[in-house]
Amino acid sequence: MESPKEQQAEGSWNQFKGRLKESWGALTDDDIDRYEGRRDQLIGRIQEVTGNTRESIQEMVDSFSRDTKYRF
Repeated sequence: MESPKEQQAEGSWNQFKGRLKESWGALTDDDIDRYEGRRDQLIGRIQEVTGNTRESIQEMVDSFSRDTKYRF
């Protein structure tokens, strides 16, 4: 059984992942899950898939992280 802290972390990840998919529909669950906990690699993958600038992606990822309380 997961502890309340583990459940909260999983919930934060799921919310964060949902925000990523809303913003960048070209990302798959596999794309996102592969980089869980690895911010720089995730940003690189989003840039590769979308062609957006790294700076704009970083701003959005950081905003989503703050909003969902997901920590890398």
